[in-house]
Amino acid sequence: NSENMGFMIKLKNWLSKLPLFVKLLALLLLVSLVFLVFKSRQGKSQKVAYQTAKVEKGTVVSTISASGSIVSSNFIPVDTTATGVVKSVFVEEGQKVYQGQKIASIELDFEGQQRLASAYSSLVSANNALNAANNNLRQAEASLEKVYDDIKGHDTDETFAMKETRTKAEVAKDNAYDNLKNAQTSLSVASLNYRMASPLILAPISGTVGSVGLANGMVLGGSSSQSSTTSSSQTRVAVIVTEGNPIASFNVSEIDIPKVKQGQKAIVTLDSIADKTFTGKVVGVDRVGVTSSGVTNYPVLVQLDNSSSEILPNMSASVNIILETKTDVLTVPNTALVENSGEYDVQILQNGKVVNVPVKVGISSDSLTEIVSGLKEGDEVITGTVSSASSSRTNSSSPFSSFGGAGFRIR
Repeated sequence: NSENMGFMIKLKNWLSKLPLFVKLLALLLLVSLVFLVFKSRQGKSQKVAYQTAKVEKGTVVSTISASGSIVSSNFIPVDTTATGVVKSVFVEEGQKVYQGQKIASIELDFEGQQRLASAYSSLVSANNALNAANNNLRQAEASLEKVYDDIKGHDTDETFAMKETRTKAEVAKDNAYDNLKNAQTSLSVASLNYRMASPLILAPISGTVGSVGLANGMVLGGSSSQSSTTSSSQTRVAVIVTEGNPIASFNVSEIDIPKVKQGQKAIVTLDSIADKTFTGKVVGVDRVGVTSSGVTNYPVLVQLDNSSSEILPNMSASVNIILETKTDVLTVPNTALVENSGEYDVQILQNGKVVNVPVKVGISSDSLTEIVSGLKEGDEVITGTVSSASSSRTNSSSPFSSFGGAGFRIR
């Protein structure tokens, strides 16, 4: 009608007189209002569908995880302190060798000759010291026997002087025995140093040659040496592989170490061998630990049940140590659990409504948790929700999931 038309003309004239920024602000408010109304109606139209899983009987394996590396793979190094030019190499990779078999020979340079002469001198001195220690022990034993003969028949009336003489003879014999053991040790060290400096390199143990780091004409010692150096004067020339199973060391946290015991089964994986797993058992637990940057770890040794040529020293590895295994027990997915102040609930649907059911839990794995009481086989529990409008999936978090942390309730 004419009145409405007049009002619209007046409103249009009034709006035309407003500043431009006021007009833009009004337009922005109008667009925001329309958007909020649209989202409100959209939210009301969305329907929530629940993901569920049945309570089933199964097996739960409780484990703890740790990382580490292979520390022993039955690789025995063949080292030498000799320097000079390699004359001959007598073995090749994969060859069987016996203890004492020739590995290589070296034409010593001046430094190598000096080291060999010094080692031989030490060997001779050590051998002489051992002979002297043997003689001293025989003399001490003879003196003690004489003392025993002198005091025979005086078991009940042994004088103070007799006791003192006997005690001194016994102490002298014990000291002579200790000196003999020290001399034997010194001879072993001198003998090893002499063999290390020898121009003829021998296999220290029987086995299979795993690698050879020598070639005819190669120079050992000095900056021209191409072999891996294990110390300032010691060069790795070969490796011998022996029979036996590899050993790995893993760093276990201070929270988990009380659960680890010798003899527990373990499953080991290696980063470099992605398609295989290896079984083993715990053979050693260090309960002193090592602290670095404020974090304390406890080394745990695991020996594998089988060996493999693919496993090499210092390879990175991971382990799952099996703490406990239960079979034929009620289980639910970890995502079904909701934690409430140390207690646990699961959620089920009753007449279309979500209901919390208290449960008592047992051991857990990465994906399943044992239910001790509160549920029966065949019950359905909520593990997550699916929004019908956005087709997005939401799972409840669980204290037993791989990420840990407390769960939340599904509304």
